[in-house]
Amino acid sequence: MADKKNLPKVKNLKGKTIFMSGGSRGIGLAIALRAARDGANIAIAAKTAEPHAKLPGTIYTAAEEIEAAGGKALPLICDVRNEDMVGAAIDKTVDTFGGLDICVNNASAISLTDTEATSMKRYDLMNQVNARGTFLMSKLCLPYLKNSKHAHIINLSPPLDMSPKWFKNHTAYTMAKYGMSMCTLGMAAEFKPFGIGVNSLWPLTAIDTAAVRNVLGGDQMAKMSRTPDILSDTAHIMMCKDPAEFTGNFIIDEELLRAEGVTDFSGYAPGYDGPLAGDFFVPDEVFDRLPTNVMKGY
Repeated sequence: MADKKNLPKVKNLKGKTIFMSGGSRGIGLAIALRAARDGANIAIAAKTAEPHAKLPGTIYTAAEEIEAAGGKALPLICDVRNEDMVGAAIDKTVDTFGGLDICVNNASAISLTDTEATSMKRYDLMNQVNARGTFLMSKLCLPYLKNSKHAHIINLSPPLDMSPKWFKNHTAYTMAKYGMSMCTLGMAAEFKPFGIGVNSLWPLTAIDTAAVRNVLGGDQMAKMSRTPDILSDTAHIMMCKDPAEFTGNFIIDEELLRAEGVTDFSGYAPGYDGPLAGDFFVPDEVFDRLPTNVMKGY
C-alpha cells in the first residue's frame, strides 16, 4: 500500500483515473466532463452501447465528449449487476491507465411505485443496480484504491433521513437507494485506515435529466430543476479534497458550494426565477438552514 502521509494537496484531477458506473448521459456524464477539463482519465462503464429511443447518449458518444473536453476516455460495456463484467472492466481500466484513483457509483434504477404496484422483477432490478452494484464496484475497486495516493469513492445517494414520508410512496426504491448510502456509512469507517475517502453526493433540487423529464413531470418539472452542472461542480470539489480527512459525509450540493464561497446559483437554473423543486430525501433541516428558493420535497 502506498504511503499516504504528508501528500501534496490536489488542486485538480489531471492524471487521475476515474472509474464510473453509468455516465453515458446526465449527471454521470456531467461529472466526467468536469473531470476531463482537468485532464483526467475516465472509464465509462455502462450498458448503453446502442442509441436508446428515448434517452440520449452511449458510452461511445460520452467518450468522444470526454476526449473533446481534454480528458482520456475508455468506454466499457458493463452491467453493474454482473460481477465478471465489473471485474473485467476494472482490470481493463487499470491496464489502460496504470492504476485507479476514484470510483464513482452513479448507476441507478428507479421506480416510484407503491408496494402493491412494485413487481418483484422491478424490486430486484433496483436493489441489484443500486445497493448491490455500489457494493460490488466498491469491493472490486478497493485493491487498486489502496495503492492510490488520492483515493475516493463517491456514491450518488442521499443522506439517511429515516422520516416515513420518504418510504410511504415508494418503499422499494427508498430501500434500494438507501442501500447505497449505507455503503457510504460503513465503508467510510472501514476504509479510513487505508486513507480512502468515501462520501455520498445528493442534490438539493430536482436535476434536469432525461429521467426527470420522463418519470417525474416532463417540461414543467425540468423548468423547476437545476442543470447537472451543479452536481459536477460539487463532485469536482469533493474529488479534489484530501481523502484521508474528507470521508463519511453525506453532501448536499448547494451546502458544499456555499461553504466553498459560491453565492449565486442562478446559472444552474438559467432563465427561471421561480421556486425550484426540492429533491427526494433531503431532510427538512437542510432547507431550514439554507437561504434558498427551493420547495421542500413532499
